[in-house]
Amino acid sequence: MVSFTLNGVARQVDAPADMPLLWVLRDVLQLTGTKFGCGMALCGACTVHLNGQAVRSCVLPVSAVEGQQVRTIEGLAVGDQLHPCQRAWKEFSVPQCGYCQSGQLMQASSMLAQNPAPTDEEIDTQMSGNLCRCGTYPRIRAAIHRAADIAKAEHVDLKAAISGEPTK
Repeated sequence: MVSFTLNGVARQVDAPADMPLLWVLRDVLQLTGTKFGCGMALCGACTVHLNGQAVRSCVLPVSAVEGQQVRTIEGLAVGDQLHPCQRAWKEFSVPQCGYCQSGQLMQASSMLAQNPAPTDEEIDTQMSGNLCRCGTYPRIRAAIHRAADIAKAEHVDLKAAISGEPTK
């Protein structure tokens, strides 16, 4: 048994210790927002937060999250309050096919929690491990800047926003 907090709720799962967190999320817990892309931590489709940091769940054994905080795309919004990244993604119509977008959002929200006003170069560097086959990179970058502006204008605590705490 592995015990951890998932999207703010204490969970216990009976899974082999070496089973990737991705498969625990998708197959055991039926949270299918986190996607399988490459299985080698190269594409970013499986990005989730572990204690507020973006990690690739396809290579992270579930045993590594024992006693830790995991947040998936299903837990990025707090109730009806969308994360500033989610709001900006909608405003800029970022998704095309949408497959990579949960990983993009999780990476972007983790980045903004660490750096609430990134430059284009910093965004490109931090987001470079998240691939988009549709090529929506310019919209992703614009949406990240917009999310930073939303957070600043509304006094949103971006670190709290990825932890499920009240953001204002």
